Amino acid sequence: MKKSGGAAAAEKKRVRRSPGALQSISRDSNSDGPPKKQAPKKDVFQLFAEKVRDHKGLESRWAVLQETRVEYFRGKDFVSFLKNNAEVKEILGSDKNLEIEDIGNDLLRKNLIVRCDRVVKTVRPGKKKLSTWPAHLEIFPEQVFSDNDAFFAWAFVKRHPLWQTLLSFFWPVLTLAICLFPVYPHQVKLLILYSCAGILLLILSLLFVRAAMFGVLYIILGKRVWFFPNILAEEATLRELFRFCPKKDEEERPKWTTRLFYAIVAVLVILLLRHHAPDEAARARYQKRVSNIIDDVLEWSPKLALSGMMEKQPTVVNATESNCSSADCANAGSDVGGANAETPAEKHVEEVGDVEETVQFPQHGDDI
Repeated sequence: MKKSGGAAAAEKKRVRRSPGALQSISRDSNSDGPPKKQAPKKDVFQLFAEKVRDHKGLESRWAVLQETRVEYFRGKDFVSFLKNNAEVKEILGSDKNLEIEDIGNDLLRKNLIVRCDRVVKTVRPGKKKLSTWPAHLEIFPEQVFSDNDAFFAWAFVKRHPLWQTLLSFFWPVLTLAICLFPVYPHQVKLLILYSCAGILLLILSLLFVRAAMFGVLYIILGKRVWFFPNILAEEATLRELFRFCPKKDEEERPKWTTRLFYAIVAVLVILLLRHHAPDEAARARYQKRVSNIIDDVLEWSPKLALSGMMEKQPTVVNATESNCSSADCANAGSDVGGANAETPAEKHVEEVGDVEETVQFPQHGDDI
């Protein structure tokens, strides 16, 4: 009986010390504590919308929607994009086999996109059809996906890329560098000056060549062709800003009388500018004036400015030296007057001498 009791006690100790029991105890202790918070899983449609928006295959534009700039796309472009890029739908997981219309409706239901409509719904005078990409939009009453002249604006904030974040920190540094331009070395000033002048000359030359080509093609062929069509656009992305290909001319061809009128005006303007062109002397004066301005800008420095300010300041006399007592000033005056004073006899002799010099008496034998 004692042996059986001892064996039972040993078995109990083994059970207590067994690793399985320890694991179960640790699990129980962990279960007693507060449950760990799991990171919220991002919606697959949110990831899908971000992927589609960042993709270069979907063409989009910027417009004004209720006084807010939004990025929008066309419904037919969205349909063609998903047909040509079926791998993008892999992000949806189990919903990747949905129809394109169902995917668009899900995006609308989750407020990731908003259906919009053009504000101007009539054809403007001189045009054949409505604008392909309107600049002003309004919310469409029925929020249902469609690819028939439907526009959809992204309703979530786009994540900024790294280069935009770095650029936001770079602007204050650039502003500070511009303010410190006067203290730069002379060679650095020359480099900055010629770089800015070159960029400005490039921009003006580009605008001039662009306008000249437009005028020549308009007068000769009657075509409205603008190279770099978005170079002066206020609402355009960086990629659209430097796009070289011109837009398709959707307006009516101008009449020959209009083209002839503009041709005559262009010839008259050229002749007028040629007639009033400055001569060599005027050009030399302008060049000298500009060179003097550039030299003043390059040679200016805070040291020269401070030295000029010091030279313009009036000299300050010490107050202790100027404010003397009345008795001392009177004594000093009397001393000076006493040293240089003349007697009355000396004054009389000097007066008589002056009279003799001014008055000449006639001599004997002269005619009176």
